[in-house]
Amino acid sequence: MTEELTASELTVAMITRNEESAIGKVLGDIRRAVPMAEVLIVDSSTDQTAKVAESFGARVLRQLPPRGYGPAMDAALRSAGGRAVVTLDCDDTYPAEVIPCMARLILDEGYDVVDGSRTQRKSKAMPWLNYLANFGFGLLASMLFGKRLTDLHSGMRAYRKSLIDDLCYRVDGAALPVELLLRPVKLERRIKVIPIPYRNRLGVSTMRPLESAWWTIRRILEVRFS
Repeated sequence: MTEELTASELTVAMITRNEESAIGKVLGDIRRAVPMAEVLIVDSSTDQTAKVAESFGARVLRQLPPRGYGPAMDAALRSAGGRAVVTLDCDDTYPAEVIPCMARLILDEGYDVVDGSRTQRKSKAMPWLNYLANFGFGLLASMLFGKRLTDLHSGMRAYRKSLIDDLCYRVDGAALPVELLLRPVKLERRIKVIPIPYRNRLGVSTMRPLESAWWTIRRILEVRFS
């Protein structure tokens, strides 16, 4: 039952920057899915995002001035209080109703990472260029690491907190989700990939495709050969 997932068992972690238009919808969905879980947000906003988050009972850590995605996600993961940490983006693209399933795979079935894959089938919400790039990056990583991986950039994952506490990764630079998946694979930890639906985002994307592609390839090779 979802009500059994308490704050000591599960943290739902997000990073935000000026997500005032989307955060209420996302937090409402999270509270319906896992009402007793800890919700932790690392926020670098200049709008009312932090206030809205606090009105839903979220624990908000302010990171000002903004330091970028990597330091914010690192702070969110390492500050989590639950034995399982589920991450998702605050743009309503990911299904909050899947959170309990992902958490249970960590807590009850012994997995160390559960990767929510958006690319096991083509979603209408994902442009073809993004889909093909993600598919290609997954194929490259699968060949280099000997495990079938389909979505290195998913923003929705579950991690065992004790794994995060022991994991060494490079915080700076883009494409941190790539390393957060591949490091555990290289360490031969238990990884499970599950398909998840992917929806149209609320708000405007800030992704820079060329920079992201460069950093993705760099991270794959660095993890594999370091």
